Amino acid sequence: MKAVSLPNDDPFVDPVRPESAERPAEGSTLIAGRTASLTLATDSLIVLESRPTQAIPFYNILWVELSGSEILIKYAKPTAKDAVRVATINYPVEKPDHPHTTAWVATLLDRAYGEAQRKKRVKVLVNPFGGKGKAQKWYLQDIEPIFAAARCDVDVQKTQYRGHAVEIAERLDVGAFDVIASCSGDGLPYEVFNGLGKKKDARRALRQMAVVQLPCGSGNAMSWNLNGTDSPSVAALAVVKGIRTPMDLISITQGDRRTLSFLSQSVGIVAETDLGTENLRWLGSARFSLGICIRLFKKTVYPCDLAIKVEVATKQEVQEHFWAALKGHSLPEQGRDSEDSSPHEASGLPPLQYGTVKDDLPDGWTLFPYDKMGNFYSGNMALMAPDTNFFPAALPNDGCMDLVTMDGDLSRIAALRSLSAVSSGAKFFNMPHVNYCKISGFRIIPKNQKDGYISIDGERMPFEPFQAEVHRGLGTVLSKTGRFYEAPCVVAKGTETV
Repeated sequence: MKAVSLPNDDPFVDPVRPESAERPAEGSTLIAGRTASLTLATDSLIVLESRPTQAIPFYNILWVELSGSEILIKYAKPTAKDAVRVATINYPVEKPDHPHTTAWVATLLDRAYGEAQRKKRVKVLVNPFGGKGKAQKWYLQDIEPIFAAARCDVDVQKTQYRGHAVEIAERLDVGAFDVIASCSGDGLPYEVFNGLGKKKDARRALRQMAVVQLPCGSGNAMSWNLNGTDSPSVAALAVVKGIRTPMDLISITQGDRRTLSFLSQSVGIVAETDLGTENLRWLGSARFSLGICIRLFKKTVYPCDLAIKVEVATKQEVQEHFWAALKGHSLPEQGRDSEDSSPHEASGLPPLQYGTVKDDLPDGWTLFPYDKMGNFYSGNMALMAPDTNFFPAALPNDGCMDLVTMDGDLSRIAALRSLSAVSSGAKFFNMPHVNYCKISGFRIIPKNQKDGYISIDGERMPFEPFQAEVHRGLGTVLSKTGRFYEAPCVVAKGTETV
C-alpha cells in the first residue's frame, strides 16, 4: 500500500502545470548585459552569470517589468523553511523595445501566474488582537511587502470589536475588490462569509468575492488547507498566486437563526476541546491535542438524537468518490449548484432544501438515538490544525460534508491510537471504530444534558438542537491547485492508496 502526500509538502516547489512543460524552448533566453543570461526553463527562471547559477521557481516570481534600459524582477526569496521575503534582481538589456524582449517578459509573467489573476484588488482586515496582538506587525513586516511587489491594489482596515467583520463584509462594495483577506485566526473568515451572506445579493457576492486567510491567530485551519502553511509570508505568496476555487458552504439553522459555516461543526469531544481550552490559547495549536487527549481518557459520552442525509455511505465508496476527483473525472454537478448560475442568484441565500431545525424531519431522514456518542464531527475542510487531518477525503466543492463519529466508550488504548493516527489522515480513516461517510445534511438534538458545547467553525453556539445542509460551491476561495486541499489525502483503487 503506497502513501503519497498530495500536493508537494515543500511550499517553495513550483506546482508545475502541464502547459508549462509544453512551451517551446526556442527564444526562451534573454541576454542581460555582457555577462548574464536569463533562461525560461521548465519550472523556473535560470539566472546565469559569473556568480553561481540561480534558479527561481516561477511560483515565487511576483513581478517583472522593463524600466528604461533595465529588466526588473521581484520574487519571493526563501529565508527559512517557512518564510520568504521580497528580493530583486535587475540587469541591463540592450534593446528593451525589441519584440523578443517584450515577448520574453510577457512569457515569464504567463508562467509565473498561470491560471491565477494578476494584480488582485484586496480588501485586508486586520484583527489587532490576533496572534497575541502581533497581527498588525506581521501584516506590515511579512505580508504587505509581498502584496506590493506583486502590484496588488490593497485597502487595509482594522477590526475594532467582535462581529465588526460581519458589518464590513455586509456593506462592502464587492465590485471594488477581488479578494477579502483576514489577518487573523479562523474567526474573521467566519464573520466575512456571514457578512457576505447578509447582503441582498448574497449568492452573487459570495461567488464574486474570494475569501482568504492570512494566518495571524491561534487557529489557522483555513490557511493550512488552502495555503499549506501558517506562515504569514508564505501564505501571502499563496494568495498572490491563488486560483479562484468554488467552495461549499453550510447553512446552520438553530431556533430562528440561520448562519453560514465554512470549516466544521462539532458536538462532543472536539467541540469541548475547542471551546473548553480557551485558557490554553498560549499553547497555540497544541491546546487542541492536549484537550482531546484528556477527554478521550475520561471516556466522556454526549447523548443525542441524530438524523443524517447520507450521500456516500461506506469508506470504500468515499475512496472511490475521491479517486474520481483525483483522476479528473467529473463528479455529479461538479463545481457549483446550477441554481447559483441563474438570474435569481441576486436574491439572497439559496433556499433551504431540507427546511430548518424547527420544521418536520425531511423526507427520507430517520431520527435515531445515539446515547454513546463520544464525538460528532462534520467537516468541510481536511485539516482542523496542522497535525489533525480528521477529514482526509474532504473536497472543496463536492456538495458534501465529511462526517466522522466515534463512540464515547472506546477503550483507552483505542482512544490513544486514534489520537496518534489523526495526523496521517489515512491511518485514522481506516480504523474500524472510526465511522466515516459523506452527507448533505444532518439534525442533532442534544439530550440528558443541561449545558454543553456546540462548535461551528470554532465559534460557540447555544446548546440546543440545530440542523445543517450543504450548498455546493456557494462560496469562493483561493487555493494552490483549484481542486484539492493542501493535506495528505486518502483514496483507494484496488489495493493502492494515495
